[in-house]
This record gives sequence, C-alpha cells and structure tokens, in this order.
Amino acid sequence: MLTIRTDPGKLPPMTDAVPLLSPFHDRHVALGAKFAPFGGWEMPLEYPGGGVIREHTAVRTGVGIFDVSHLGKARVRGAGAAAFVNSCLANDLDRIGAGQAQYTLCCEPATGGVVDDIIAYRYADDHVFLIPNAANTAEVVRRLAAAAPAGLTVTDEHTGHAIFAVQGPSSAAVLAALGLPTEHDYMSFEPATLDGVDLVVCRTGYTGEHGYELVVPADGAGAVWDAVLAAGAPFDILPCGLGARDTLRTEMGYALHGQDLGPDITPLQGRVGWAVGWNKPEFWGREPLLAEKAEGPRRTLRGLEAVGRAIPRPHMTVYVGDEAIGEITSGTFSPTKKVGIALALLDTAAGLKDGDTVEVDIRGRRAEMKVVKPPFVTPSVR
Repeated sequence: MLTIRTDPGKLPPMTDAVPLLSPFHDRHVALGAKFAPFGGWEMPLEYPGGGVIREHTAVRTGVGIFDVSHLGKARVRGAGAAAFVNSCLANDLDRIGAGQAQYTLCCEPATGGVVDDIIAYRYADDHVFLIPNAANTAEVVRRLAAAAPAGLTVTDEHTGHAIFAVQGPSSAAVLAALGLPTEHDYMSFEPATLDGVDLVVCRTGYTGEHGYELVVPADGAGAVWDAVLAAGAPFDILPCGLGARDTLRTEMGYALHGQDLGPDITPLQGRVGWAVGWNKPEFWGREPLLAEKAEGPRRTLRGLEAVGRAIPRPHMTVYVGDEAIGEITSGTFSPTKKVGIALALLDTAAGLKDGDTVEVDIRGRRAEMKVVKPPFVTPSVR
C-alpha cells in the first residue's frame, strides 16, 4: 500500500516499527535519495537533480531504474499448485501457460472486496510465484497457507529477493547490452544469469512504458543493479523513486491498492473486472461479485482531468451541483500532460458520461474537472 502522497514536500511520519531496508539501500543513500515509509519498508521517494518530474520524463522518453524490492514474493509449490491458486484468486490462471504472468486479485470471500492485487507467474502446473503488494504479503500468504491442501507448500520469500524495474523506450537496449533476454512477450518471463547470478527477467511493469522487472536473489542483487546502471549510462539511465512511479501509474489509470482498490472496493467498482474469471466455478468472493455484476456496482472508478490549474489529491470530494457524488482516490499533476489528473470513485446513479464536467473541492474552492476514460497517456507497454 502506498502510504505517501505524490507531493514530495509532504511526507508521512515514520511508524514506531523499524522499517525494512532494500538490498540497494546503501546505493540509494550514496545517490542522495529522499526516503519515505512504504508498506513497512524505507524506500527512495526521489533523487536530487530534478526530482519526480525529471525522473518521470526519463521513463517516458528514455529509461529509468526503480527499486521495487518492497514488493512481496511468495511461492506455491507441489502437485496441483496452479489449480489451487486458480481456485483462490480471481483471474483464470488457465488462460496462461508456463513462462507467462497474469494480473489477478485476492478477494474477500464474503464481500468480494480486494484484499490485494497480485502478479502471478506460472512456472509449471506445480509451481506458481506470486508478487503481492508489500503491506499485504503476510496476509495473502496466510490465507493461501490456511486453504492449501496437504502436499502443497506456500512460502513467504519477501526478503529473499530484490526486485528492480528497468522501464522506458530504451529499456530493451540496456538489458540487451548485458546479454539479458529482451524479446519475450509482454506479461511473460525468462530465467537468465548475469555474472554468475541467477535471475528472472519479467516483461512487466507499472509505468505504461516498454519495460522489465528483474527478480534477483538478495545476496547477489547489488552487483546486478550496478551492472544495469553501467550498461545504461550510454542511454542516460536515471535512478527513479516511488514518487515518479506513482505519477507514471496514475497517468496510465493503473489502480493502487489501498487507494483505488481495497477490502471495501470490489473489482467492479475499481474497474478491474477484466481480471476476474467470471466463468470459473470457484474463487474467493465469487458469489458476491456475481451478484454485484448482475445488479451493477453502486460506484465506479472514473478518470478526471482538470479544466484549469487545479491539482486534485486523494480524499477530495467530487460534486455535481450541490450533491456530493464521490471522492478522489488518486490525484496528481501529470508531468506529461501538464495538467491535474485523478482517479475517483463516483456514484453510478449520477449517470456521468465521458466528457461531462464535475467539481472538486480543493481546500474549500471548487475546481472544474472533466470526466475522461483512462489512460490519460497512450500506453507503450508492448
């Protein structure tokens, strides 16, 4: 769960718990990174020399590298592992084969609310690797382990691996310079070795650009990070923090768990119903979600774009006339479009169409915004 807002000048307080540190933490310190708490980890928010806007632009036009080691890692192994995961998580894992990845959801059985959104990597029928969100990893593992039949193991490997993302139009050229695989399809993955370190190169990401995520054993991660930065130097690779990651994903309309999705927000409300295997006979939350689908969700996640100079932020109220019809869940300034953008949960009873206008209460002042269909920027993931 993202616990920061995209205004880098306003950081949340650290909790009393000692935060976990990425295997790349010393490198971030050496680069002068500004840190923020993030799902129980201390992670780089931005780096000096231009901050969020410079880092965001580097990914849209060249290449950036993000440490996302806070993301969870869990493994399900044993005969029937894929079938078991498919009986629990919402998307239909049988739509993909070995070597492919899938966006899926762990839902509350009683309500259909989203406990977490997850990327599932299908290695084989007896081996599935999962990447949940940082704050939810233990709960996802607990639920799967409690439901697993004899003979299956569900292992929390959260701190056993580092993950970093290489994203942007030049990302393939950077990895190819190291001899790493780059030609595999979007939402697929390939094992590789770099200087004796075994790793996995995934054609996934959270920016909307062509890119890769590398899963590396924690004890060999530093050398791989250094090698990628060195190979990226001719392409002006830029270390990027989670502030830019948030503006990039918001431009794509990608939902963030804890803001746009959550235990009280269903897949249909969060407009990720495409990640539900509606024809599957079994998954957590199936019955309440089928009922909601038949009736229609009472609210849905919509895109908003400022007409003027306003910058929307989470929890701001959205109005039509004097009637409050919902609230902003994610809001920021779009460095690409140079305008304020937002995702907002709005009452479906308001009957809004794309192109309609609403007003957002920004610190006591009403600002006009237009309803639009995300993404706000054309994606280039493939």
